[in-house]
Order: sequence, then structure tokens, then C-alpha cells
Amino acid sequence: MKAEFWHDRWENNLTGFHLDDVNPYLKQFWHQLNLKPGARIFVPLCGKSIDLLWLAEQGHTVIGVELSPLAVEAFFAENSLEAEHRQQGDFEVWQSGSITIYCGDFFSLTQDNLGDIDAVYDRASLVALPAGMRQDYAQKLAALCPAAPRLLVALEYEQSKMDGPPFSVPEAEITALYGNDFEINPLLRQDMLGANEKFRTRGLDYLEETIYLLTKK
Repeated sequence: MKAEFWHDRWENNLTGFHLDDVNPYLKQFWHQLNLKPGARIFVPLCGKSIDLLWLAEQGHTVIGVELSPLAVEAFFAENSLEAEHRQQGDFEVWQSGSITIYCGDFFSLTQDNLGDIDAVYDRASLVALPAGMRQDYAQKLAALCPAAPRLLVALEYEQSKMDGPPFSVPEAEITALYGNDFEINPLLRQDMLGANEKFRTRGLDYLEETIYLLTKK
């Protein structure tokens, strides 16, 4: 999956993955990370998610990375945020208050870009990547923030019946990606098929969403 795929999605408004409200799982489970105000939160592949606003409202410093400049510009414009932006290496960096978004390729980020990270919020990152990219993603995330706990949202369905994204990432794969370094705790499993006719019409027999808490061993 190349960068052009995501640029095309944003240019043609094919962004069904975007939520207009704060993710309810974020509100429900974020407290389980036991973070203090001022904690630095990393949100990979953040799009224009308003989850960034909610995290900032909790007193956190929020750092996102997003490939599409259209998504980054839309985030600040749609939320009436005045942003400063500057060039930093391969990235155009947008900042407003406690929210910073690096516009560019996630895989080009370095620890010098991010600094110390206290937690990672992954709602739509891992599931956005095909199987061949997920190991590289997990390794890059480990290099950027090796000990930070993660709140991870994943989907599971029969991949042969529907192309992603979002892709099916079963618990066994999450364990393979993260289990050597993290305790993996499923906080909630939710059947999503009943409320999603578009997925039923694509032939799915089941669609399960799971929220995981990953904590360093």
C-alpha cells in the first residue's frame, strides 16, 4: 500500500474511517493508563480525528503524525484552531497549543522528532495497514516509544470476504506483534456487524471490535 492510496482517499473524500465524534472507547478506557496531566501522547496516522482535541482537553500534550496535508489542514480549520507551521526535516510541523501534528511519513519519524512519549493511542493505525506492513509498523513504534503503554482498537472479520482498510487484525497477530514486550489485556469485545449494514452487504458473517490495553512487561 503506497502513499498515493491515502492521498487519493483524502482528495476524493473517501474517509469513512473518520468519526465526527470522540471515540467512545477512548472516553471509557483512557483512565486505565493512569496518566498524569501533561503526559505526552502519540497518535500515529491521526487523520483529522477530534480525539486529539479530547486528549488535549485532559491536559495532555498530543503529538500526531499524518501523511495527508489535506487531513492536517482540515483538522485545524474545522476546529477553528490557529496553527503555526514550520519545516523540520522531511516533515511540515503544525502546532496549536498543546497539539502538534507532523505531516509526513510515519516511517520517517525519529525519537528526535517526538521526544519522550508517555502513551500511544492507536484507533485507526494498525488496522489501516495490510499484513505485509504491520510488522514494520510495530517495530517502528517500538523504536519510537519502546516502553509507553498503548490503547489499541482493532477489528476482526473474515479477511477473504472483504478487502481492507480497515483490515482484520486478530488477537493472535497482536500477540505476535507486541506480546514479547507487552502484557496484552482485552478490555472489551463488541459485535459491530448488527449496526453496520454496509459490512453485512459485503458478505461478512461477523465483525468484532476489540479494545486492548498494552502495558510494558
